Amino acid sequence: MGKKDFQSTLLHGKYELGRLLGHGTFAKVYHAKNLQTGKFVAMKIVGKEKLIKVGMMEQIKREISAMKMVNHPNIVQLHEVMATKTKIYIAIELVRGGELFDKVAKGRLKEDEARLYFQQLISAVDFCHSRGVYHRDLKPENLLLDEEGNLKVTDFGLSTFSEHMRQDGLLHTTCGTPAYVAPEVIRKNGYDGAKADIWSCGVILYVLLSGFLPFQDENLMAMYKKIYRGDFKCPPWFSSEARRLVTKLLDPNPNTRITISKIMDSTWFKKSTPKNRAGESDIGLDGMIKQMQPETMNAFHIISLSEGFNLSPLFEEKKSDVKEIRFATTSSASSVVSRLENVAKEMKFDVKKSETQVRLQGKEQGRKGKLGIVANIYAVTASFLVVEVKKNGGDTLEYNQFCSKELRPGLKDILWTSSSV
Repeated sequence: MGKKDFQSTLLHGKYELGRLLGHGTFAKVYHAKNLQTGKFVAMKIVGKEKLIKVGMMEQIKREISAMKMVNHPNIVQLHEVMATKTKIYIAIELVRGGELFDKVAKGRLKEDEARLYFQQLISAVDFCHSRGVYHRDLKPENLLLDEEGNLKVTDFGLSTFSEHMRQDGLLHTTCGTPAYVAPEVIRKNGYDGAKADIWSCGVILYVLLSGFLPFQDENLMAMYKKIYRGDFKCPPWFSSEARRLVTKLLDPNPNTRITISKIMDSTWFKKSTPKNRAGESDIGLDGMIKQMQPETMNAFHIISLSEGFNLSPLFEEKKSDVKEIRFATTSSASSVVSRLENVAKEMKFDVKKSETQVRLQGKEQGRKGKLGIVANIYAVTASFLVVEVKKNGGDTLEYNQFCSKELRPGLKDILWTSSSV
């Protein structure tokens, strides 16, 4: 039996292993192909014997459990776990864009670009915390980029869950990478996993904006002293808003350190970032509608106004922080309103409507209050509408789930696509 056949047999004949992508003390990661779907994955292969010998079996189980709990667009996805008597095979999402660390190593990022990555990081961390998962080793090396430049959090080997807290409600294991570790973690008196992750996010933001670490010293104890005191300086090129946010993130007192909800409410965080990487345009939809002459403008004119601006998909599901969705339709405004009413009825949402707007209001309390949604209907021509759907209250994650599971199926057959015109 050849090596390839042997490995295919081990992988239940489902995966074909390719080249070695990397290896550590306990695991090797291979490029692999799912023979059933034709899709490529990263296959992490871990030897059981080695893990048991050094008492790390619990850690690998914890990593797998954490990844199963956190299915999010900005977190590397776990596809499946297989095992033989001697090995554990973990098939995970193949992320091809490299580490964020490599990007920063070439020099600091512009504030808009740093903000985009930070928004994605906070979205992922907020999701983890909502599921009771704390990463505990957030650093640029554990932040990967996909081919479109979207951030993906990886390496949950040091993560822990809320049920691992002691009776005092605090975690007591010192772990992580020294330069990114919160002062309360180093002190070993117990710490809140969420607050410790927020500190690490603060170090990451500082590094993205400056190109270097906030706390540095050749002597580890001297560096720890700086971390305890929150002894750092923001470079002069930081904007005043960025400086304010970084200072609140790197507050050495975990009790007064900024929370995720306050981060998301900060003026620096809320600024929208122009994004051209994936062919998106800086021209907003409102700007386009103002430029239009409805009687002569058709769907193709809209597309030509902004190269790569595609109105046909209802969702960009890769983006975890999507708060606005736009789609086009050749159906009448009344039929769009009627469809939205049907979706609301299924979900037992309250509805307020006019000819150009539908408001859906959830009745149940979610993670951040009741979910509220507004759909505005714009007539571009007599037979071509653009509908803009926005979150008007509640949790973004719950909103995205509602959109993908309820709204999309309910509106699917009235969507306009360029191929059908």
